Amino acid sequence: MEQGGHAPVAQAVPRPEYPRPQFVRDRWLNLNGVWSFGFGATEAADASAPTAWILDRDILVPFAPESERSGIGSTTFHPAVRYQRTIEIPADWADDRLLLHFGAVDFDTTVWVDDVEVGRHRGGFTPFTIDITDAVAAAAGASFTLSVLAEDDHLTIQARGKQSRRPENYEAFYTRTTGIWQTVWLEPVSPAHFGRPVIRPDLPSSSFAVELDVVSPAAGLTARVDISDADGLVVSREVEVTAQVKPVLTLPIETDRLRTWSPEDPHLYSVRFTLLRGETVVDVLDSYAGMRSIAIDGRRVLLNGRPVFQRLVLDQGYWPDTLMTAPSDDALVADIELGMAAGFNGARLHQKVFEERYLFHADRLGYLVWGEFADWGAKVGPGGPQEPTLSFVTEWVEALTRDVSHPSIVGWCPLNETFQPMTDRLTVLDDATKALYAVTKAIDPTRPVIDASGYSHRVPGADIYDSHLYEQDPDVFAQRMGGLADGRPYVNTALDGTEWSVPYAGQPYFCSEFGGIWWSDSDRTGDDSWGYGEAPRTRDEWIDRFRRLVDTLLDDAGMFGYCFTQLTDVFQEKNGVLDFRRVPKFDLRLLRDIQSRPAAYELDDVPPLDP
Repeated sequence: MEQGGHAPVAQAVPRPEYPRPQFVRDRWLNLNGVWSFGFGATEAADASAPTAWILDRDILVPFAPESERSGIGSTTFHPAVRYQRTIEIPADWADDRLLLHFGAVDFDTTVWVDDVEVGRHRGGFTPFTIDITDAVAAAAGASFTLSVLAEDDHLTIQARGKQSRRPENYEAFYTRTTGIWQTVWLEPVSPAHFGRPVIRPDLPSSSFAVELDVVSPAAGLTARVDISDADGLVVSREVEVTAQVKPVLTLPIETDRLRTWSPEDPHLYSVRFTLLRGETVVDVLDSYAGMRSIAIDGRRVLLNGRPVFQRLVLDQGYWPDTLMTAPSDDALVADIELGMAAGFNGARLHQKVFEERYLFHADRLGYLVWGEFADWGAKVGPGGPQEPTLSFVTEWVEALTRDVSHPSIVGWCPLNETFQPMTDRLTVLDDATKALYAVTKAIDPTRPVIDASGYSHRVPGADIYDSHLYEQDPDVFAQRMGGLADGRPYVNTALDGTEWSVPYAGQPYFCSEFGGIWWSDSDRTGDDSWGYGEAPRTRDEWIDRFRRLVDTLLDDAGMFGYCFTQLTDVFQEKNGVLDFRRVPKFDLRLLRDIQSRPAAYELDDVPPLDP
């Protein structure tokens, strides 16, 4: 669709819920809603005086201009987009610092308060925050003009996930997202306030380690952390705040108050952070935490000391009318609950950094997830090498920093299906893969990490080894997957047998993509509909294929999990258990029954596998 078209539908503020549910303050201002908007190449955006921009239409934030819900629905290429609105500051915020938060803006973002540039950010999937206090203080009155420029070149190397680099959707690539696509909000804080704490459970010692981040610490400040459950206060600790270090507090949980987090019982403790100057409260954050452990024992991945087979589904987080932005908070919950209804106990969050509220719901519902990155976009050109740039590392670090405290996340995966032949020389892909793996382990040593999901494993002895196999013949699938017990698992290679990966080293292994079984009631031509291989002729045939593929993996005592492709259809890709509008295509109870029998990996009489 070309530029122009629709006017935003008048409605209440879209996506009104608090956008950072793991660290909550009472006061905030949601800036979603109707903004002035304009398309324009970079040179047309006069950076010296954005208040003079002529913006010819409105847009409904936080929906991208390519989406129908935005009121625009223009899916052509947009090298630059511009936003503007007037913000009125609540009167009782006069003595506070003002933090401007963006959930995600794709891709290079510049922000102005009136005509003063206040910040820039690179990366389309991670949040950023700008302290705009000084710029606002220089403005007259209690309002200011907020202007945003987002530049997004579809030809350059950048993390873009599944966004199509062609004008049209094709294969597994979908409609682009440009500009703002998550909530924008304003938050008042005191000059000294908490940044984002890190909460790490340590089940062997029955304690939480809490790393505090205090912005503008000063003499006389004390930080207190209180952990509570339904029966009241469990433990409290205080520490003096200094400018030299980030305090780390250990909060032990007594045995009679210890309750672990698991899919069967996703128990969450309440956590309150209080910053004090004497008896005066300076800042308060309300949070939560789950007590659980993730450990590797030989070829096993253990949750709370026991093998839990990971029955995962691939979730790409797209919606028909809103693209990468969930249309509502309820839509996030529905995707998790529908996955669970089909018998999945978790998901790979695929080629996208999902918003924080999704992880909040996964935490409280007991849904196991792998935190991943939108790394596709690293190829130099068609058929060229994959050369992730430093911005991939920077944005991945931002994702890790945001999400490290969520108990539902059981592993990290910074890269997916990178592929280059193994040669006698190290390449940019080798360097980037090792850098992303190393930085992940440095930031979070408590979870397993896959260096790259499927295809080019480049870190010898990485925590996890995996493969992708979309073979549709269940007998052939079983034959190819059958060597794990002998230490010869299926390994992805080029079609001609050229090796892509370092050898398997005996670590935990799972089939992290399989299935993709094509089914569509309406589109069966292959032009606007596709799945992997030949489509089943009937629903019964689809169910039989699903059952036999799943049985192969459930019956393998060395396999710690799988990930079935996929939860929903996405545009032309018709291989979900739900259609694009989340209507089940099959009886979800039947899929649940197929998956819910004990896996060989989970049986008590299966001896531990030697590394």
